[in-house]
Amino acid sequence: MRKVKTIFASLAIVAMMSSCSLTLPVTATSNPIGEKVGTAKATGYLGALFFDADASIRTAAKNGGISEISTVDIKKGNLLNLIVTYETIVTGK
Repeated sequence: MRKVKTIFASLAIVAMMSSCSLTLPVTATSNPIGEKVGTAKATGYLGALFFDADASIRTAAKNGGISEISTVDIKKGNLLNLIVTYETIVTGK
């Protein structure tokens, strides 16, 4: 019985220490998919404190040198709601 409790306690600790990440499509245009990819990232602490963060579509396109956007995806990462990251991923030409 002691081993079972130890295993469950270990699994609970691993589950609490792991982070979750989810990538969702936001939009797609009729432009052909290009080979350029641009990203912009914002990191927040305690779920609400973002310092000089810019994860906009415009910034992601500028960072990738994209003038014609094909697709936009948003990737959200979360570590126990202590550290939250948002990343905008833009593809195009």
